[in-house]
Amino acid sequence: MRIARFSIDGTVGFGVVEADRDQGGEPVLDIIKGHPFAAFERSGRRVPLSKVRLLPPVLPSKIVAVARNYREHAAELGNAVPDVPVTFFKPSTSVVGHGDPVAYPRISSDVHHEAELAVVIGRLCRDVPRERARDVILGYTCANDLTARDVQRREGQWARAKGFDHSCPLGPWIETDLDPADLAIMCTVNGEQRQLGRTSEMVRTVEDLIVHVTESMTLLPQDVILTGTPAGVGPLHVGDEVAVTIEGIGTLTNKVVKRD
Repeated sequence: MRIARFSIDGTVGFGVVEADRDQGGEPVLDIIKGHPFAAFERSGRRVPLSKVRLLPPVLPSKIVAVARNYREHAAELGNAVPDVPVTFFKPSTSVVGHGDPVAYPRISSDVHHEAELAVVIGRLCRDVPRERARDVILGYTCANDLTARDVQRREGQWARAKGFDHSCPLGPWIETDLDPADLAIMCTVNGEQRQLGRTSEMVRTVEDLIVHVTESMTLLPQDVILTGTPAGVGPLHVGDEVAVTIEGIGTLTNKVVKRD
């Protein structure tokens, strides 16, 4: 099931994205009553997807990101794979959705794209055992862990380099029926392929990361775990269109603009 968060005529809600058989397979949004983090019903109101604005699929209290979880990406930046997962936070204010502009931060002249599989948490959880890790997941979406690489190098810690406004595009929706073990993940810039990998190349699996994160903190519904990026990261410039595509989910697209 694909669940999108949307806005139409000033109303914000959630809906199930599916093909309309009566309209030649044109995607429609079947609006739901309530929200997807509890039992819900479909309202029966169906709206063409083209008529709504897609919003970030969740509003997380926190985004927990994992660094150097692909060996080739660690190597391309001259880093070793750490013995334990290296995690960092991106603030809720970093989140934007599919189609939203990404403002180039004034603090940087070297912002890089990082295509990632994002795990959306579906229930409050902590100290999750590995065999129960899938039970706390609502689904998966595409993410772009935008990074001010020069700031990261200069400051030695990543709060500003990874947490600037618009640095965490998420979308276009949440896919709930998906095995994340071996999915193709790709990033293009202006239609040119930059990154191509598979989630099977991750050093730590989704289950490993949920166990690790929840050993130290409580995750809430809508929280997000970013699982790392494959090799091929590189710079973005004002005017670029960057797209993250993940097999079984879809494509997250954003345009880089000059900050006002």
